[in-house]
Order: sequence, then C-alpha cells, then structure tokens
Amino acid sequence: MVLHQTEPNYVKLHSSGELKKRAETAIARLAECTLCPRQCGADRSHDEPRGSFCGIGRYAWVSSAFPHHGEEPCLRGWNGSGTIFFSGCNLRCVFCQNNDISWYRTGSPCDAQRLARLMIRLQELGCHNINFVTPSHVVAQILEALPIAVEEGLRIPLVYNSGGYDSVETLHLLDGVIDIYMPDIKFTDPAVAERFAHAPDYWEVCQAAIREMHRQVGDLILDERGLAVRGLLVRHLVMPNGLAGTEKAMRFLAEEISPHTYVNIMAQYRPEGRAWDFPEIARRCTPQEYQEAVAIARRLGIYRLCRD
Repeated sequence: MVLHQTEPNYVKLHSSGELKKRAETAIARLAECTLCPRQCGADRSHDEPRGSFCGIGRYAWVSSAFPHHGEEPCLRGWNGSGTIFFSGCNLRCVFCQNNDISWYRTGSPCDAQRLARLMIRLQELGCHNINFVTPSHVVAQILEALPIAVEEGLRIPLVYNSGGYDSVETLHLLDGVIDIYMPDIKFTDPAVAERFAHAPDYWEVCQAAIREMHRQVGDLILDERGLAVRGLLVRHLVMPNGLAGTEKAMRFLAEEISPHTYVNIMAQYRPEGRAWDFPEIARRCTPQEYQEAVAIARRLGIYRLCRD
C-alpha cells in the first residue's frame, strides 16, 4: 500500500495532553522498574541505578546519534535514518555486534532536553525518521523527551528498533506514538535463547510483543517515494546451524500476524563479543544457510522480503 505522508499521530497526542500523561506514568514506574520483561523491580529513579539489569538509571545514555545510511532502503531513503543508539540493553546476546554499547553504559547521559534536541538535529539534517535503537529499557525517557521535541517542531516518523524483548504493558504506552515498529525475531527455542541471550522466555515474550505492535500499526505502509510511513517491519538474523529457528519464526508471522509482513532476513551474522566461546556460533553463516532461510520464508507465504 502507498500512502501520502500526513502529520504523525504523536503530534495530536501532544496537543491533547495525552503524551505528557503517558510520560508521567512511565517515569513513575522507574522507581520499581517493570518497564521491560525482566520485571527486575530495581530503583531506576536515580542517576546511579540500584540493581537494574540494563544498568541505566534516571537518564538515558546515548552512545551516538547520526544519519544512518545502512538501514533498510525504506528507512534510510537518500538522507539517512536518524538513528539514536542507546547504551544498555535488556538482553545479553553473547554475539552482539554492539557489545561495547549494549553490555555497558557508554556514551553520555541525556536528560529530556538534550534527547529532544538530538531528535530535532537529526530532522534538521534531513533524516526521514527518528530511529530509536535498543529503546526497550528507556521508553520512559523517550516519552519524557517527545513533548519537548514536538514543541520544537518534530514531525517525522518514529521508529522503535528493538530486540523484540518488549513488555506489552509498556508497548501500550507507545500506542499512537510510534509509527514504525522494527523488532527482531532472534530465537524461537527457549534453550537457545537462554544460552545466547540469558532470556529463556524470549520467544514467548517476542510473540506477544509483535502481536501488540501489529495491532497498533498494521502492515508496513510506504509513501509515494518508497519511504516507510507506518507499520511493522521484522528483522530476522540467520544464525549458524539453524539456531535462529527460521521456520517457526516465519510460520508465526505468516499465520498469526500477516502474510503481508515486511521482513528483512539478514545474512550478516559474524562472531562478535563473546561468540567465540560458543563453538556452534563461532563462525559466519554460509550462503546456503541464508538461501535456505529465504526459501523457508517464501514457502510459508512471506513475500515482502527486504532487498537492498
């Protein structure tokens, strides 16, 4: 479907005061944090978090913010996707390519004013969207910054670029705020998820999250220029030895979400971080493994596959 771009819905939520109310709700939950599926109950209301899994306290930490030209074509367009990379994560993927960011608190803390200013700056640079990378643990901070950014003129789509380990209750706070959801489907086997991400409930959580994301935004919609405006885009990284569970993942999308789901089956797995300690993932994927994953998706009815 092609759609002429209109003003994002989050602007209307701000005008009604709803955006501020949701921010206040989310910020209040930091005191005994239940914002992500870890449900750790840590006190994140201070600069130094007390026992939080993600390691992030009252303020989000931003590692970098820039126009990204390596995202999917419908996101990067010609001016880039305005990525904001958050430090910390609610997963512990041993093979993470951004291990220095996700496992540790790197970069610098951003209060609401500074985070809003980053969004505005990326819009001024001509970026087609604001792409929140690894946002699951900083939803409260994003919501707090958005009213300021809207007041300063933010009007481009918002992308929620997550590992797929998201709380449905927290996603409810983002209903009408996020334009484009871009979750991963990393694993479908609980034992694999526990071994490589310390999250045995990953697949159960991920399915519920994707159902809620799709309920909110539907299938991916492009404008007349081929840019994503609204909808769901799923990433699936092919791993060695079939460990990502591609068939179960694609069947879920085709049968329980929508056969029109836009999917990026990614071939760029390489051993990073601590992957060398795990023999079954201590190598790149073969071309055959990737082609088999694509063939599975097509056989199950997933036809909107990302192509550079």
